[in-house]
Amino acid sequence: MNKEIVNVIGVGMKYQSPNGEINAVEDVSFSVERGEFVSLVGPSGCGKSTLLSIISGLIKPTGGKVFIGDEEVVKTSHKVGYMLQKDYLFDWRTIYQNVILGLEIRKQLTPEKKAYVMDLLKTYGLYDFKDKYPRQLSGGMRQRAALIRTLATSPEILLLDEAFSALDYQTRLAVTEDIYSIIKSENKTAIMVTHDISESISMSDRVIVLSKRPARVNSIHDIKFDCPVRTPLKCREAPNFREYFNTIWKELDVHVEG
Repeated sequence: MNKEIVNVIGVGMKYQSPNGEINAVEDVSFSVERGEFVSLVGPSGCGKSTLLSIISGLIKPTGGKVFIGDEEVVKTSHKVGYMLQKDYLFDWRTIYQNVILGLEIRKQLTPEKKAYVMDLLKTYGLYDFKDKYPRQLSGGMRQRAALIRTLATSPEILLLDEAFSALDYQTRLAVTEDIYSIIKSENKTAIMVTHDISESISMSDRVIVLSKRPARVNSIHDIKFDCPVRTPLKCREAPNFREYFNTIWKELDVHVEG
């Protein structure tokens, strides 16, 4: 089996604006292995979210190609799940009804899928809240529900676009622990866009640093910690965490200034 599940090959993206053509992404190439957690970091507005939209098939690049497995991405795929900054839970639906929404839309709400959803809710601490409404849950629990909704459709790849940035700092630390644990337990491949360098280092196997717009790959860092059981909080306490942080911060600072 091919270890690489995502291949981004020479991807570019130009689009028209009232002020003329904007070059958002230019000749970006990288691959992601099965089960890997990879983060994309870069200056604000450099094209990180555009890259996720291209990988998901929501938009078509003006140059290059993306492959998921052996298939070129030409449209959205059931193999990809997308988790956004806002949880987009519907206030008038219970947590259970929110979690099964994707299955309903795809007409996949089988007894087996319902049982799988119940297992996810039990495993990740939301079963007792399944009949509650989103307003009755904390921000962290809502994000957990949003992830379970995404997992319910059994995607192979999860795309996280600033998925924790709406949370306060303390909640954000706790939720990254939760989400990391769930993603690893479910053996999913994840690509995350974040502005938070510490978050990218603590959660990722590799961090891809992008330049200012148009986004190009500036560097790729393999992130390794000597932790018997790796968690984001334990990684933040590791001796070499600060070294990774300083290296990536300087790279971003150079590309913002330069």
